[in-house]
Amino acid sequence: MTSVVSLRSFANSSSVPIVVFVDMQQEYVAKPRLLAISQIDRALDNCRRVLDHSRQIGLPVAFIRMLNESAFFDRAAPFVRWIEGFEPTRNEMVFERASPSCYSSQSFTALVNQSRGGIVLVGFAGESACLSTMIDGFHRNHKVAYLSDASASHALHDMSADDVQRAVSRISALYGAVYETADWIASTLPRKLGNGRNAGG
Repeated sequence: MTSVVSLRSFANSSSVPIVVFVDMQQEYVAKPRLLAISQIDRALDNCRRVLDHSRQIGLPVAFIRMLNESAFFDRAAPFVRWIEGFEPTRNEMVFERASPSCYSSQSFTALVNQSRGGIVLVGFAGESACLSTMIDGFHRNHKVAYLSDASASHALHDMSADDVQRAVSRISALYGAVYETADWIASTLPRKLGNGRNAGG
């Protein structure tokens, strides 16, 4: 049984971020589906590390998924289901949206408007949902962090998926904090959370 650290043990509980898992949906791993990301395994492993860490220390966790009437994210399609191992628990938040930015969900936006600790983004796809959410968060003066190695992008034109993801990570740094998973996990230990930039956003 995992011990859960009370948020009251953090130095500044108002700085606790919400960890947001973006589009952890079968569509991105169901090869040879058009939106499947070929080099997704490392990002998924890091997403699992983030989820395990967040649950272990008691950080608030939210899942947000795309649902619309397209051929890819139709509610009736099997590929909109959660990737195995990323099913939300009963005490975790779930949001739905129809456009790339997470801020297109009104209930998500209302939540983040009230969160002084900001959000930490992981998930898919980097070049669409994650980047557009970073930009929207910046324009709302929200604290947004992006874990670049817990995310992956699609190839675009003559750019490989890895090149696109590197570009997304660099562009994201203009709009918020960009971390690698190991560094972020180290920075969110209870004794450090709430102390300046290392608070996860």
